[in-house]
Amino acid sequence: MKWLDLPAARTACGTIRLPGSKSISNRILLLAALAKGTTHVCDLLASDDTAHMLKALEILGVDIKRTGENSYQVVGTEGQFKVTNTDLFLGNAGTAFRPLVAVLSLMQGHYRMSGVARMHERPIGDLVDALRELGADIDYMGNPGYPPLEIKPAVIHRESIHLVVKGDVSSQFLTGLLMALPITGKESVIQVSGTLISQPYVALTLEQMKRFGVIVKQEAWQKFTLPAHQCYRSPGEVMVEGDASSASYFLAAGAIGGGPVRVSGVGRESVQGDVRFADALIQMGGRIEMGADWIESSRVQTENKLLRAIDLDCNHIPDAAMTLAVMALFAEGVTTLRNIASWRLKETDRLAAMSNELMKLGAHVEEGGDYLRITPPENGLKTNVAIDTYNDHRMAMCFSLVVFGAPVRINDPGCVSKTFPDFFEQFQRIAHC
Repeated sequence: MKWLDLPAARTACGTIRLPGSKSISNRILLLAALAKGTTHVCDLLASDDTAHMLKALEILGVDIKRTGENSYQVVGTEGQFKVTNTDLFLGNAGTAFRPLVAVLSLMQGHYRMSGVARMHERPIGDLVDALRELGADIDYMGNPGYPPLEIKPAVIHRESIHLVVKGDVSSQFLTGLLMALPITGKESVIQVSGTLISQPYVALTLEQMKRFGVIVKQEAWQKFTLPAHQCYRSPGEVMVEGDASSASYFLAAGAIGGGPVRVSGVGRESVQGDVRFADALIQMGGRIEMGADWIESSRVQTENKLLRAIDLDCNHIPDAAMTLAVMALFAEGVTTLRNIASWRLKETDRLAAMSNELMKLGAHVEEGGDYLRITPPENGLKTNVAIDTYNDHRMAMCFSLVVFGAPVRINDPGCVSKTFPDFFEQFQRIAHC
């Protein structure tokens, strides 16, 4: 389907069961593959990104069996994959590519890793530099600092490991190192230089490692210590909680369209940082109720029915912050979203893409190096605008919210298959004319 026309909607209400978290799904699959024992994974996200991870692990010789609609049995390899010479294609799945680079570079194998064109534009040099310092043998097969990569057997002579990694490019670099180092069995220390962005995603990594028996000592997001002789052990059965980033679109719909809209699968007990999107929504004038595994949103009634503009540091919710950018169209005043430089390194340059598409709708947008400042149009949204999505699932899902102000066309709606294949069917269940 080249495009999807969404009719204007007046209200939003209903209940949505969220798909599994992409970030948790791919972390759990890799840890289960590295662990000792068999892991039963339930409620795994069915999407392009998890499909790439599953296929890569199977190519590497991991025994994986599907046991239900979204359930899998993974037989762990105790830290050493059976296949030691192969090619891997990871599409544009950063949550699969970066950790696998770190893991494979510490094994005794010969691997060639590639992805789609956009993946080859996403920097990986800082991760490669850290791994080379450790003894990994990694070559760039194209542009230096970017995939594709060729990985040869590592030579690690150190009794203990001390690495430095930049914190201001991508938290996935640190995540990859943290997940890979236990397979060496050595005491390891990672020092972060600069400010660590997307800290909740690193916290998510530490939580999943803990589920598989590996403890990391953390000091103020600047130093991470892994004691020696730790190894991953299967916890038996693991449930994947719902995707908190995906929850943001429905919660935003409840705040803009009146609600109530309830999402189930994440809530007060979630380990994902993007649940804090609810705090930002409250600042904009939404009403939030939360249970252990559900969140419900609605709008606080105001005289002009507009939300409030906010000025927010979004380091703690980098993905969900995209939803706030579209919500700004329905707010009174100027909304400023700060500390979002990492958007430029995602599936597309999201700062530029978001700016372009918001302006199509009549908004005034100031695009900075690490911020967006958004002023909504004075006379309502332009109608029947065609939103380009840049093969970026989150662009497509964010801009569905435009329907609460005008009908809109979403180009290339199929890109949502990366994380939420039936998103538009679910969204149209809660958006009412």
